[in-house]
Amino acid sequence: MKLGAFSSSLSVKDIHASKAFYESLGFIVFAGDIEKNYLIMKNGNALIGLFQGMFENNILTFNPGWDENAKTLKTFDDVRDIQKSLKNKNIKLVSEADENTSGPASFMVLDPDGNMILVDQHV
Repeated sequence: MKLGAFSSSLSVKDIHASKAFYESLGFIVFAGDIEKNYLIMKNGNALIGLFQGMFENNILTFNPGWDENAKTLKTFDDVRDIQKSLKNKNIKLVSEADENTSGPASFMVLDPDGNMILVDQHV
């Protein structure tokens, strides 16, 4: 199963303070809009999303179809195929992608410890 680019999506209290902190660790702004309370920070292949007021807890995020530079991969496992595979393994989904569509879609699942995992396809 190819899940694509990986990032940690962090629920932050003060996006400006978080931006400054991660910049001190060598991260740079890669994408997002601080005026809309979200940034994607990058350091080499490491990606961290900073989100203020958008969700309650941190989320592990995978982006099928993208590499760590948000470039479309030539081949990748579609989010709906990944979802079907998990459902066939009796893994309960929190939200589901519409299996009758194509292109961008997402689903969410909790790991055994309650950590939210978002599989979010943009292509």
